[in-house]
Amino acid sequence: MSHSRIAKPSRRGFLGSAAFGIGALAGMNIGDFAEAATGRTTDTVRLTWGLSGLNLIAKERGEFEKVLAKDGVKVEWLGPFPNHAPTLQAVTGGSADFSFGGSTTPALAAIIAGSPLVFTQFVVYEPRTTAIIAKDGSGIDKVEDLVGKSVAVNRSGLGEFLLVAALEKHNVDRSKVKFVYLNPPDAAPALASGKVDAWSMWSPGVDIARLDYKAHDIFLEGRDLDFQIDYTSYLTTRKFATENPALVRAVNEAFRAEGKWISENGKDAEYIAQKAGKYSDEVRDQFIALKRQYRYFAVNDERFISELQKAADWLVARKVLPEPVKVTDHLAQL
Repeated sequence: MSHSRIAKPSRRGFLGSAAFGIGALAGMNIGDFAEAATGRTTDTVRLTWGLSGLNLIAKERGEFEKVLAKDGVKVEWLGPFPNHAPTLQAVTGGSADFSFGGSTTPALAAIIAGSPLVFTQFVVYEPRTTAIIAKDGSGIDKVEDLVGKSVAVNRSGLGEFLLVAALEKHNVDRSKVKFVYLNPPDAAPALASGKVDAWSMWSPGVDIARLDYKAHDIFLEGRDLDFQIDYTSYLTTRKFATENPALVRAVNEAFRAEGKWISENGKDAEYIAQKAGKYSDEVRDQFIALKRQYRYFAVNDERFISELQKAADWLVARKVLPEPVKVTDHLAQL
């Protein structure tokens, strides 16, 4: 997969834009028209963040804001958010402009439910440590041991699909395992207290839990999953992307620059993440040893989009997503 060039506008899109321009001139002053012509109708972008991941580092490091400031764009950070779904709700509700760079699965679920969202770009980071874990001494040492047990997952998200994939690979009927739908802040204490027997979770929560709760892997995404089903993604509303294509491109490039810095400065990045996440030096050092790399993919990267469509179809077939979705209908036109 490779980074693709910016897609050329279609003739229909050009004519539609022209018609909009003619019809809207009467209601715009010259300043408004000048802003629209540059592909930007606002000088402020509202970004969501959580207690882990690239957005956290971008917020804490401060270089991201400096990059956008060169284009006259001010950044407002909103958060922290516990996972991707609430950031999608914030964008749909109009209190934020971009989701925080999270799982494609809840993003697709939100789109299917009617949210007017479009993808602006995608990220793949490696290695991935998402896993299903159980506490040491629980008697749960392999996927087959989950029969009759409860597993905490986030609905229509990375946790749920990983459990579905693990059960399928090991020929365990889903009806024999209890899915407990919890967001990460509630799932962690549920595992610690024994209210659930296992937890399907992503980094850094799963890595912290392994140490804090003396847990071990039952199924590790990077090792046991035969193909990638879920990706990291940024989304905004279709309206925002249509009215502000230049701003969306600028935000995309700023995130790419941040990802490049993290890939090249993993140790420094992990120290920044640890300070905000408040986890142990042992967890931090494990992350440093991973030497994670971030790769970005544009919305017009046909090969990548094809892989995402296959993943969406897989999720629909297994009822993680409620109905089919055509990914190409939900991409920002940049």
